[in-house]
Amino acid sequence: MGLLDILLGRSKPVRPDLDQLFAVPSAAVTLQAAAGFVPTGLGSVCFASVEGGAFARLQEEVRGLLDADSGTPDAGPAGVPVDFSEDSYGYTWLLTRHAPEESAALVNDLHAVNTLLQDGGFGPQLLCSLVGFRDERERPLALVYLYKRGTFYPFAPRPGATEKRDNELELQVRALLANDLRIESDLGRWFPVWGAPGL
Repeated sequence: MGLLDILLGRSKPVRPDLDQLFAVPSAAVTLQAAAGFVPTGLGSVCFASVEGGAFARLQEEVRGLLDADSGTPDAGPAGVPVDFSEDSYGYTWLLTRHAPEESAALVNDLHAVNTLLQDGGFGPQLLCSLVGFRDERERPLALVYLYKRGTFYPFAPRPGATEKRDNELELQVRALLANDLRIESDLGRWFPVWGAPGL
């Protein structure tokens, strides 16, 4: 970074550290022991839409990668461990499923998909990944990984409420996981991911 960048307040972007995702299973143990939140087995990756043939190839590569990892042959929608959807903002979400006790396998899938997208030249389109949790009261919680920041933050929508967050729970989870995950310090970057697959 040069002097001009410093004077103009520009900062050098953080190089994505996808290996941070491997800390999630340890964080899941902490969440369960300290707050009663258990993994749902659902995780997703969000990226800006990719057009045309490139997107079709990307879908096939991801399906092939995850089918090979799971040992499940592609047997139609019920046998495919990944779904693609588009949200109202035009972002593409990829949802993958595992048994709730298979947090490590779920994180491996998310890491593999992020790596595939990054290595395929789609790194600039990657936005975030999330892993879903629930407690005994069925409150949803997600640990969201910001790809470009290399940090996590908790997102806790209020059940039954339209686009309202449980800020107290989010701050509680931040404190609980301070030793497990690299938590995003700028609360302004704790973006809501309303209706995200896997939440």
